[in-house]
Amino acid sequence: MSLSSSLLWRGLLAIAVGVVSVIWPGITVGAFVILFAVYAFIAAGTEVMRAFSSDRAGPVVGYLLLAVLSLAAGLVALFWPNITALVLVLWIAAWAVATGLVEVAMAFRQGEAAGARAMWSLSGLVSIALGVVLFIRPDLGAASLATVFGLFSIVYGVSAVVLSMQARHVTSTARRMLNPTH
Repeated sequence: MSLSSSLLWRGLLAIAVGVVSVIWPGITVGAFVILFAVYAFIAAGTEVMRAFSSDRAGPVVGYLLLAVLSLAAGLVALFWPNITALVLVLWIAAWAVATGLVEVAMAFRQGEAAGARAMWSLSGLVSIALGVVLFIRPDLGAASLATVFGLFSIVYGVSAVVLSMQARHVTSTARRMLNPTH
């Protein structure tokens, strides 16, 4: 598959996922929770396999403990999806505040130009604000995150489709230059 075709299909898929995420954010949150549960079950299975491939008792216990924790996380996600979505929103809120604080701190490093300081400060403050809003209203956070994810996917998809067209154009131009017909 060529680069332009790969970009085109990736872009079209991203646009489709983005549209679904914007139109049905609840379904998107549910899908994320289910994907997390599947991931947790796969992780549990791999930990069990690792436990029984070890030749010592110590790692076996540790791997089995990890398997039980992963299995429990998957079951919690399936049986209590709202709690799982809430925890996801709170985790993202904590991440946003922490990265925002680091970005604001980076604005005051020595040697930064005024424009760079302003950008670090602005992006850090926006990140902190997002985290605070998610902490205050986590109930709205999951649907909002799904919508933002959808909008991002649409923008990413459109840019991938445009890049696909540009790559196709560059490829055809290069072919003409390498194989001129007289």
